[in-house]
Amino acid sequence: MATQRLYSRSFAGGEVSKEMWGRIDDGKYQTGLAECVNFMARPQGAVENRPGTTFVAFAKYNDRKARLIPFIFSIDQTMVIELGHHYIRFHTLGQTLMDGPVPYEIAAPWSEAMLMDVHYVQSADVVTLVHPGAPPHELRRLGALDWQLMPIDFAPPPATVSATADATVATGMPPTLKYRYAVTWVRDSDGAESLPAELPEIDNNLFVTGNKNTIEVMAATPGAREYIVYKRQGGAYGFIGRIVGISDPAMVDDNIAPDMSRVPPRYDATLASDWPAAVGYYEQRKVFAGAALKPQNVWMTRPGTENAMTYSVPVRDDDRIAFRVAAQQVNAIRHIVPLSSLLLLTSSTEWRVTSVNSDAITPTSVSVKPQSYVGANNVQPVIVNNSVVFAAARGGHVHELGYNWQAQGYVTGDLSLRNADAFDVASIVDMAYMKAPYPVVWAVSSTGKLMGLTYVPEQQIGAWHTHETQGGAFESVAVVSELALVDTPYLVVQRTLGGVTRRCIERMNWRVVGNEAVDQANAYFVDCGSSRNYDPPVSEVTGIDHLNGHEVSILADGAVLPAQQVADGKATLPRPATTVHVGLPIDARIRTLPVVSPAGDPAFGQGRVKNVNKLWLRVHRSSGIHAGPSLGALQEFKQRTVEPYGAPPALVSGEIEIPLEPDWVQGGGQLYVRQTDPLPLTILALTAEVVFGG
Repeated sequence: MATQRLYSRSFAGGEVSKEMWGRIDDGKYQTGLAECVNFMARPQGAVENRPGTTFVAFAKYNDRKARLIPFIFSIDQTMVIELGHHYIRFHTLGQTLMDGPVPYEIAAPWSEAMLMDVHYVQSADVVTLVHPGAPPHELRRLGALDWQLMPIDFAPPPATVSATADATVATGMPPTLKYRYAVTWVRDSDGAESLPAELPEIDNNLFVTGNKNTIEVMAATPGAREYIVYKRQGGAYGFIGRIVGISDPAMVDDNIAPDMSRVPPRYDATLASDWPAAVGYYEQRKVFAGAALKPQNVWMTRPGTENAMTYSVPVRDDDRIAFRVAAQQVNAIRHIVPLSSLLLLTSSTEWRVTSVNSDAITPTSVSVKPQSYVGANNVQPVIVNNSVVFAAARGGHVHELGYNWQAQGYVTGDLSLRNADAFDVASIVDMAYMKAPYPVVWAVSSTGKLMGLTYVPEQQIGAWHTHETQGGAFESVAVVSELALVDTPYLVVQRTLGGVTRRCIERMNWRVVGNEAVDQANAYFVDCGSSRNYDPPVSEVTGIDHLNGHEVSILADGAVLPAQQVADGKATLPRPATTVHVGLPIDARIRTLPVVSPAGDPAFGQGRVKNVNKLWLRVHRSSGIHAGPSLGALQEFKQRTVEPYGAPPALVSGEIEIPLEPDWVQGGGQLYVRQTDPLPLTILALTAEVVFGG
């Protein structure tokens, strides 16, 4: 028999599915795990158990789904929007926005069946939301308790100009020509130009010295920034000047030649009745696509405007843009993604929109080219650096789409290829991206699990980890930054609490124990939980009615207390405590891949029985560590040393040794490391002493 010590230096490969267990030549196998459940892979190679979630509120309806979307005005002004069956609510910093004793709420047009297909984009205080089954809307924040949801009016401002045109004719020279003028007004709020108001025809001859026509605005149009005057020539109107305001309300035409390249706007009414499914921004234009009757058409507003769909004849560069993607299959445009180029994602193809012979896209310079043929489902993608991550239309996998200089275009890659088990029989139903403290793409699976992808494309790091919660299923996720520190995921979790199925809004806590200065008492590793800070210490935790009837984990002043049953919204503590965290327990575990022997065995140890005698873990700020060859044969690391009686064992950093029960197995040699206490566990490296039999 031969004994070897095998060293796992990194876990940045994440979960590796069984189809890959024979690929010991693959780099991800060397850094991968068979299971990574309720652990998160850090880009540096460590794994750490995920922080718990705090109960924020129940969604409005028990029996209907809700969806979360982010509202991010700036890095330190954020909210999470709860989109439900014909309503909208708001949450921030773990609290619900209240109007007196009840949650602040506004009505919305989307039913439960439509929620997950609502697409959105934000600009400052305005969120645009679209769905092909309802008119597009804008959600505007006017004040803390003043939010308005209004349907978008794509019509230009009406031709409500009160103006006259008067002729001044020289003495003795009868007028021999006829003149017509039109006046529009420009809305101050968004720069949109109105339809033209045509003025009555007047007689004059402006070729005669001294003759002139005076165009005067008689009364101010509410909301007008300025007025634009057009003159008729050859059956069309051309630009001749502006009237800035009512204080100087007139302009004089003394035979000004009209600029026929600048004409009054015309109105494209398509989106007023054929509602889009996708929305985005690109080059100062708002972009709409995927309308029900014209699924492959794209509309881009005039530059610098939110909803102005006006155009001119002849065409101008600043007109609205409208074009159709000419594809072999009639698949609706599902997503609009602004990167260095504008990307359009359909259920079969990824398209790139660029300009031809122009720096910017204009109505006459649009070029559309296919980039790949994967296809996206209807879950709104996320942008990671200069790549887009999206869920595939078929097969359930998650893909990346990024620019490749060798291909001179965008290419796709399958991010789920090495963890296919988790995706082949499921689909992604929601997605969000967390940038800090390290980048993670969160994807809600149709299985009710929350899939995490630690993703650093420039370092070729893509590590999947799976997250479960006791008695619950994840349904939606959104991420916002809070207090300008780190990004915070918010979750909708379907739970059975007190025998009733509820939808809980929960906020994932920050994992602060990595800082040496942070007290152990602040470690938070329970789900759907609550934290209390008392002065003086108390022997009873109150205000946890949502956990009635459930056995909860308790961390009190950094010490794990025996599990307690919640009754009447209370949990009794065996001893008084100041800082208490109470919630559902989290079962976090990793499982190593089958052992591979690198030393002198042409079969790399395959086909030989193995026994793992000892395990060394290099950990950081950790406690409550259990390890073994199976979940039924785990050994606890005994870490209490010199702590005074009554104080919790201190968090340990460094290399620890855990003797294991002998367990001769054929082929595997896999190990579990598990954390079921509400305590932190960070694993930096793992060394196993393995005995190989014949």
